[in-house]
Amino acid sequence: MRYKVTFVVGLAVGYVIGTRAGRERYEQLKKSMRQLSQNPAVRNAAESAALGGREVAGKAFHAVSDKVGDRMPDSVSERVRSLRERSSGREDEWGTTNT
Repeated sequence: MRYKVTFVVGLAVGYVIGTRAGRERYEQLKKSMRQLSQNPAVRNAAESAALGGREVAGKAFHAVSDKVGDRMPDSVSERVRSLRERSSGREDEWGTTNT
């Protein structure tokens, strides 16, 4: 119960502070976030993180499938296959390749 009250109080404080900042500050923050997301260094870091995640998912899949064998659910196998296909050197949504 304590955490719920803390969450609600935090939400209320955030709302009050946000409304006092106004629309102008909101637009300024939105513009800053858009510029940050279009920064090549940020895009490369996000791409590297995604590629690393795909590699870890593939390794985890192999480790689990070795122990579980044919009992691996089809949904898991299909998801890993789709991740492998996405990282096979084709362009991603940023217009870059994962090579």
